[in-house]
Amino acid sequence: MEWLEASTENCPVQRTLDVIGEKWTLLILRDAVNGVRRFDDFHRHIGLSEAVLSDRLRKLTSAGILKTVPYREPGSRSRNEYRLTRKGWDLWPVLMALSQWGETYALGPEGPALDVRHTDCDAPVRVVVECSTEHSTLTPRDVTARLGTGARLRA
Repeated sequence: MEWLEASTENCPVQRTLDVIGEKWTLLILRDAVNGVRRFDDFHRHIGLSEAVLSDRLRKLTSAGILKTVPYREPGSRSRNEYRLTRKGWDLWPVLMALSQWGETYALGPEGPALDVRHTDCDAPVRVVVECSTEHSTLTPRDVTARLGTGARLRA
């Protein structure tokens, strides 16, 4: 069976995009990684409607990417903060890869809005692909893609 004959129903890229593939969702995740936790702060910083923000936060919470933690300002009602779970933090390399691509191909003349650096040596952070035995950085020419155990014929 070849790739074009395989069903994409079980494709991990497709399933991931089903959860986080909307523009606003990725921007919420970007802000959450950078410490934004409260609805009003997401709303003000990203600039999307309250209805869309509520929907995306609900989806991310139900997917286990965010969790809610109650807080209460003095004199106000109880509200929820949105914090990344382990599953949410595991998306950090994806966001870093998108940022790295954007800095290379889509950056405006003013430069990046955020400069991410290694705390110990102050070098810029970059995303690389490596094999599980920690060989050097790989390129698409260095890998072989085979159909996985979940591959099925297209219907």
